[in-house]
Amino acid sequence: MANPLRDFFMGTVRPKAELIDAVTPRKTFEDVIVPPNTRRALDQALVQIKKRDIMFHTWGLAERHGVGLGLAFNFAGPPGTGKTICAEAIAHALGKKLLVVRYSEMESLWAGETGKNVTAVFRGAAEQDAVLFFDEADAIAGRRFQNVTQGYQREANTVVNVLLKELEDFAGVVIFATNMAANFDPAFERRIRTHVLFEMPDQENREKIWQVQLSKRTPLADDVDFAKLAAEFPVSGGDMKNAVLKAAQMALMEEGPDNTKQVHQRHFEAGMRDVLASKKVMEQTMEGGDGSHALAQMAGLSGAWSELSRSHEEVQGEVYELAERMTVTEERSVALPVLLEHFEAALRTEIAVARALFEEKLGVLLPRVDGMDRKHAQFVARLDTMKEELQFEELLKAERAARQDELAAMERDIVARFKRFQTIAFATTVVLGGLVFYAVMK
Repeated sequence: MANPLRDFFMGTVRPKAELIDAVTPRKTFEDVIVPPNTRRALDQALVQIKKRDIMFHTWGLAERHGVGLGLAFNFAGPPGTGKTICAEAIAHALGKKLLVVRYSEMESLWAGETGKNVTAVFRGAAEQDAVLFFDEADAIAGRRFQNVTQGYQREANTVVNVLLKELEDFAGVVIFATNMAANFDPAFERRIRTHVLFEMPDQENREKIWQVQLSKRTPLADDVDFAKLAAEFPVSGGDMKNAVLKAAQMALMEEGPDNTKQVHQRHFEAGMRDVLASKKVMEQTMEGGDGSHALAQMAGLSGAWSELSRSHEEVQGEVYELAERMTVTEERSVALPVLLEHFEAALRTEIAVARALFEEKLGVLLPRVDGMDRKHAQFVARLDTMKEELQFEELLKAERAARQDELAAMERDIVARFKRFQTIAFATTVVLGGLVFYAVMK
């Protein structure tokens, strides 16, 4: 919401996100159900948008018409007839974002700020190459005052002038939506390229609108008759939307497990009657109801007249009071540099203390790090020694295995020689015995 103090101190330095809502369009013309005349006007508007490059650049009309290159459309009609959803569908068809203006942030208490906000909105739309959408546009584009006697009248006229100037310079797409097109300032007539009239849907379209309000997953009972609903209730699409939501709530409020509940015809009828009753309360006049609404209106008018009838002296006193407050604000602003200097000095002191503490801690840690480095070097040296000893032990094992192999070979050789010696000795004994026996016998 607009903040006067923020506007006063911050000026126009305000993020554009506060002035507009950026919407990524999801609705398409397949979701739009409007009368044939309205649909033809929308199709023509879309063609104008898509072919304007040819008209202004290829055909050279931009050379003769330096301003007014943008396209402004006025969607006029009763509430709930599809103006907003059609604006979203146009943005979707163009592949652009839809920037919806927020009037609560647009208006400012301070003179001149609202006009600057209007400029910021158009600048934001140009930077993002988006479709700019003014809903309830008569609130900002109303007729200018002819006899200006009050400050708010001058400010309102200024805002309309700024809006007209931005429309002339803007090269994008702007859509105005209003329920009261007659309240528009006449100067907008030549700046709006196409007026699209949104009428109440007929019975055939109402039946289709009832159907598109529901999802394929909505559990509908067999007794639901959309044709009967369309014939019985000649209402707008917005009223049908509210009735569908009320009907779903009524169905869920009934007893029983949720997975067995369904939306019946009676729910839709009760929901629509509830919507119509609410509208009737809002539309009470002095001829209807108990007169309390009329009395409230008269009280409001009386209060507004009293507010407008304040004396010049009271207004002047408020101006003087505001001037005094501004003087105090200026005096406090003068003291800001001194306060800033004290803050910087304190910050420098804190930084120096922190640096000294860091250096002290660093001086303690460095010797510990050096000691750890020495221990690490010793550990590495010891590890190398152990590796060398392990390698020597492996060599020694290999040498011992080789010697054992040589001894086994020598043992096998001695055993073989001994066996040969035994054989030779036995043979020698036999020969000698034979010789002795021969000598004896002879």
